[in-house]
Amino acid sequence: MGVVLPNRRDTGVDAVIDASTIVSEIIKGDRSVRDTVAGAITTARAQQDRLNVCTLIDEDRALARSEELDRLVEMGRTPGPLAGVPIALKDLIDHEGRTTTCGSGFYRHDATESAEVVRRLENAGAVIVSRTVLHEFAYGFSSENHWTGPVVNPLDPTLSCGGSSGGSAAAVAAGQVPIAIGTDTGGSVRVPAALCGVFGLKVTPGRIPLSGVFPLAPSIDTVGPLAGTVDDLALAYAAMAGYHRDDPWSRPVPVVSPSSTRPDLRGVRIGIPVPWVDDSPVSDAVADGFAAAIGRIRELGADVEEFSDSHVTNRAEIVTLAGGEIAGVHRRWVEEGKPYGPEVAARLDGALAVTVDQFTSAMEWRAMARQRVLAALGTFDFLATPTVGSTRKVLGEDTIETADGALPYRPVLSCFTSLVNHIGCPAVVGPIEGGNPPPSLQLIGAPWSEHRLLETARLLEREGVLRRP
Repeated sequence: MGVVLPNRRDTGVDAVIDASTIVSEIIKGDRSVRDTVAGAITTARAQQDRLNVCTLIDEDRALARSEELDRLVEMGRTPGPLAGVPIALKDLIDHEGRTTTCGSGFYRHDATESAEVVRRLENAGAVIVSRTVLHEFAYGFSSENHWTGPVVNPLDPTLSCGGSSGGSAAAVAAGQVPIAIGTDTGGSVRVPAALCGVFGLKVTPGRIPLSGVFPLAPSIDTVGPLAGTVDDLALAYAAMAGYHRDDPWSRPVPVVSPSSTRPDLRGVRIGIPVPWVDDSPVSDAVADGFAAAIGRIRELGADVEEFSDSHVTNRAEIVTLAGGEIAGVHRRWVEEGKPYGPEVAARLDGALAVTVDQFTSAMEWRAMARQRVLAALGTFDFLATPTVGSTRKVLGEDTIETADGALPYRPVLSCFTSLVNHIGCPAVVGPIEGGNPPPSLQLIGAPWSEHRLLETARLLEREGVLRRP
């Protein structure tokens, strides 16, 4: 599934289509970029009052760019692998000539140049049509922003769309765009992808440049796509990934064994980490959906095995590590008395209280956890977990229902995602059967294994294990 647009410029038939189809039809001349982009903008405007997805719908500049791309097509030139695809951009990523707000009550940066990821997307032929609402400064998991108001989940208007890239996930789920770009520091691509029933990719740190992206915790920040299909995830990933020598966090890909295209899951080894999965707070719907998905994966030929390691689980040290870095970003503004929303202000108080000794001790735990996870990934091709403990976070409520009762929502939403950032691995997530919003499956791979993750997710999507609601 993808953006709701006129299916053919000469028929007026409406359809929900993906980026791959858009590119094919534009290149063949069956669709104009301008009509495609205009349809995305019309959809976003029609839904804005109800869903509160966008901080900016960039109509004039997006239409001007679409006309330039149409002229290229008319000249017989291909604009690129994302030719004419409308894309929504999280509002902490700089785009030349636009204002970056970070969902803040005070921060305003008029960008004089685009982030490297935006340059790469535009060089691939994409059209940025909107900037999306996020949790304030990306520091949270609900996108219930004190300054802009909450993003509403397109699957159920009583629910949160997750965060911090909530507007990006909602833009895809609502059919405004087939691809949106978010950031992920503790789950901020994967959590909203799960709550909105779409696909998300968290990459290896350094795989996609961070220059021009406002930081949360720089050493674990990543940029990643959200999309309605695995193929669209792969299109966006291919356009953005690659070393950038002027980006201090960018890393060249080491020499790794190439993945072979698999016709099925036979021979794929998947590990389920316990006590991580068994001891995390999950709803009955998530537990049942995960068990059913793992059963289907076994039926498709994968070798699935549980393993136990006390270091491969969610720990309080994760909050300490992130907080220590976040404090460095915000300390000056807090001391100056800049206005923050109540939730983020309280979390910043905790971050600013992290001591050097606490941070150092937490780094020691992280080193051991990374060592143990990488050892497990020497035995298994992937690790599998649910993406979140529950997909039903009610707007305005601080707790979320699990099999163990109502619990604070942040640990329920982040219990399977945050560790992945700290061990430096990529992960792909996608919806599985069971409920509304549906549960979501997370596959974690070794560093630099994005291609293998996407290949396996394609197989699971083809076989119906991963499926949009």
